[in-house]
Amino acid sequence: MVKRCTWCGSDPQYVAYHDEDWGVPVYDDRLLFEMLILEGAQAGLSWLTILKKRDNYRQAFHGFDADIIANYDQNEIERLMHDTGIVRNRLKIEATVKNARGFLQVREEFSSFADYLWHYVDGKQIVNKRKNLSDIPAHSIISNQLSKDLKKRGFNFVGPTICYAYMQSIGMVNDHTTDCFRYGEINQQ
Repeated sequence: MVKRCTWCGSDPQYVAYHDEDWGVPVYDDRLLFEMLILEGAQAGLSWLTILKKRDNYRQAFHGFDADIIANYDQNEIERLMHDTGIVRNRLKIEATVKNARGFLQVREEFSSFADYLWHYVDGKQIVNKRKNLSDIPAHSIISNQLSKDLKKRGFNFVGPTICYAYMQSIGMVNDHTTDCFRYGEINQQ
């Protein structure tokens, strides 16, 4: 039997996310933007709820094209408020528009959003050695720094805990537990 991190449970969608995505280093700006928005949308909800709505989010938010989203107006926000396929929270939807604008500014300043993010870890994944789920912190010094800088740049729904979850999801941090089969696989990439 394959040993996985206990947090992913047995839901097929959750298991697939754990096995294929979580902790794998991401350098693609579009995917980095998508994950930032989804991590913020997850605030107060389960990640599984967001995973089940991920395709709806992609459709509702123009494939997470930040150039399009940055130009959303009140009509677009109202359209999204009526979209039952996403979390219809006005603050989170408005934050997506703000974050798209901030994302474009960061991308212009650093050549890519990936360059901006990965400079926090000197371009290398942090490989932790967590034995149990309880060993994984809710935030870190780096997630605190990232959160502070993103907020200074006008981003919303980017607190230290969201930033740490984001860092885990995009592979800046490998927090698979050491007994999980993905821990070693990701370290070999």
